[in-house]
Amino acid sequence: MATGKREGAAARPANNLPMSALQDPAREIAELELALLRRGMDERAAGLGRCSRCRRSPLIGERVYLYERERVLCELCRNLDREAPGRSRLVHTPAFGHTLRIIDQRAA
Repeated sequence: MATGKREGAAARPANNLPMSALQDPAREIAELELALLRRGMDERAAGLGRCSRCRRSPLIGERVYLYERERVLCELCRNLDREAPGRSRLVHTPAFGHTLRIIDQRAA
């Protein structure tokens, strides 16, 4: 029985492209976006200091307290610790230090 079709032709679609070339482009784009988002979040989280006690990320404008041995406590957990902090700092936005401030130096 000769039907004129080769064996294995049923494994490929009518346009004879391999299955990997026919993957949904929208799915590939969504996977790429998700990978980029995860990488960006990981990079951002690495730059932030989490509270050593509650593991919460401090909010922008919140004061964090720095102790010996790289320990960081948020304002909520600071009251639970009897040791005095070495220093404190404000949490800034990621754009802090990367923006321009225009100073008017014209004669008044």
